[in-house]
Amino acid sequence: MDQQDLKLLLQRFSSGVLTLDETIAVLRSLPYEDVGIAKLDHHRELRQGVPEIIYGEGKTTAQLEIIMAGMDRQNKNILATRLSRDKGEQLARRFPESRYDADARVLTLQNKPIPLRGRGEVLIVSAGTSDLPVAREAAITARMLGNQVAELVDVGVAGIHRLLAAGSTLQQAAVIIVVAGMEGALPSVVGGLVSVPVIAVPTSIGYGTAFQGLAALLGMLNSCASGITVVNIDNGFGAAFAATRINCQET
Repeated sequence: MDQQDLKLLLQRFSSGVLTLDETIAVLRSLPYEDVGIAKLDHHRELRQGVPEIIYGEGKTTAQLEIIMAGMDRQNKNILATRLSRDKGEQLARRFPESRYDADARVLTLQNKPIPLRGRGEVLIVSAGTSDLPVAREAAITARMLGNQVAELVDVGVAGIHRLLAAGSTLQQAAVIIVVAGMEGALPSVVGGLVSVPVIAVPTSIGYGTAFQGLAALLGMLNSCASGITVVNIDNGFGAAFAATRINCQET
């Protein structure tokens, strides 16, 4: 339940469309709903503006089905991250209206319109094609959270002219998420070109001494461009959530 749903419920009660008992019945599961293997936080949308998001890794398909069914009953938009292809395809069959993106390992189910909350555009910049799974996770998450999203692909520092050719795109963004592996240099370059917040996402892409993203993480934390924020390795979701809060319009 979001703020608009709550307002409509109270209006229906005050106008006599719903009785007191009927209104209480609707509100009974508002704090949370215990479905056995999880406690669904139906109050989160009122607190944070977005519903609870499902982290799929480590959960069985059966557990995910129970959680998604509980959210679906409440007419919530559903975002589930870190789903293997097997889990994602099984859930897509169970919920035919959902969409599974195998590259991002993300499943979405839109039960109601997503209002645009952002002041401007969130731009997702990826250094190389190998970084696309993390960039796609960020892009899908940002869209589900109510942002206008643009994507700039394969503009890493090995061919810096590709990035410089997109200067107008960089300048139009309100928030920029930069996704890069290897030595993680791209956020520093972008940070030196723009005046808006830059969120850096290190990926686990690279040869041996990249140490599964540690080299990129340390490089981004030591960026010579001021004001860059860094999230954890491969955390496209976290970058998109942070960008949403930065980009959110005041209400």
